Amino acid sequence: MKRRLTVLAAAAALATLGLTACSSSGGGTGSGTTAAAPTGGGAATTGSTAAPVTLKLLGADYGTGPQNSTTKYWQNIADAFHQANPSITVDVNTINWTDYDTKVKTQIQNHEFPDILQGEFFPQYVNDNLLAPVSDITSDPNMGISTFKNQFSVNGTQYALPFTTSARAMFYNKTWFGKAHISSPPQTWAELEADARKLKAAGCPIPYALPLGPEEAQAESFLWMLGNGGGWQNAQGKYDINSPQNVETFEFLKKLVSEGLTNPSPATYNRTADSAADFAAGKVGMQFNGPFLTATIAASGKLKTSDYATAKVPGKNGPLNKTLGVADAIQVFKTDDQNKLAAIKKFMDFAMNNKNQLEFAKEYALLPGTQSAADTLKNDPVLGAFVQALPNTVTFPTDANWTATVLPAIKQLIGTAVTGDPKSVLDQLQAKAES
Repeated sequence: MKRRLTVLAAAAALATLGLTACSSSGGGTGSGTTAAAPTGGGAATTGSTAAPVTLKLLGADYGTGPQNSTTKYWQNIADAFHQANPSITVDVNTINWTDYDTKVKTQIQNHEFPDILQGEFFPQYVNDNLLAPVSDITSDPNMGISTFKNQFSVNGTQYALPFTTSARAMFYNKTWFGKAHISSPPQTWAELEADARKLKAAGCPIPYALPLGPEEAQAESFLWMLGNGGGWQNAQGKYDINSPQNVETFEFLKKLVSEGLTNPSPATYNRTADSAADFAAGKVGMQFNGPFLTATIAASGKLKTSDYATAKVPGKNGPLNKTLGVADAIQVFKTDDQNKLAAIKKFMDFAMNNKNQLEFAKEYALLPGTQSAADTLKNDPVLGAFVQALPNTVTFPTDANWTATVLPAIKQLIGTAVTGDPKSVLDQLQAKAES
């Protein structure tokens, strides 16, 4: 999920959007180690915070560099909050998504707990008795978009709020399509393959961009799995990574890679630095992505709004009626310090208000995490179609094993399934999921 939104540059492309489901995002942690709780539990208190208190906020960085680092976004909020609440200081730090898993894992294992953590939700930390329930840390526990409530709950209790959300579609370069004499975007895998061949013959450097690097391999893989009736789990909620449908999916992707219809080395090719940047530079014919791609395109200045458009994600036999919905979380670590807990609750209410949520959405071309902020964008010419898609999205698994074990393994291994033996790689991931 990322980047500065220039509405004028993106409106024409998204006006044609026809998806029915979504970023995110982002990463997860590889930590399965039980860590000691910071200072225990305690219910939230209300009223003024008299004694000085410093809150540590650790977030994910959605920017492309120092000029739009998310540290700036959070620091502006922290400064405004401090002005209204002089006794509360918020110490802000962010981590880029590529390093997010490793650095968060290391901090928690070293018992260096932030007070507020934004980015991935960590259900294993609920099991370790580290996180406070949402009801303790905000005045309105139901403010989040309900689509993602189960994703951030453990045993029926919600422990994180969706901070920012997104949906996914297929973006395609209309200029390259014209050069390749392709009249409309593909709706099936066979059509996508045929179009990729035409694009290659027309000189397109990357007919289909396949980012299976560690930044967000889980999202790209999931979209392809959904197109063949597969997924990370089956209808019963059991991991089914090496299902026949998923193996067939990666065999198809391996064929695309081996015939030069994608970027080389998908396992090291990331969504933001590579596939999004290459699309914005006019090097890519097709790719799956979220609304944040429009900001990368606008910042690059290489493509006009008439040069690209969006469509539903193609499946094996037809376009997806549901697509991936992603939400990045904001969660709070427990504390017995009632003064600190009251300060956290004040800050959470402030940070999640409509003004701040909408500023983040527009800065990084994402969708809000709260329902009230999202409702204000339903008719937005750029983001409205994605907002309307959110109720029909599907999400990643929600169990603790996903973030603790499965997700890190996917990030490390899944890219090799399109250059090696797909079944062998998926078997390894299934074994990880069952361990």
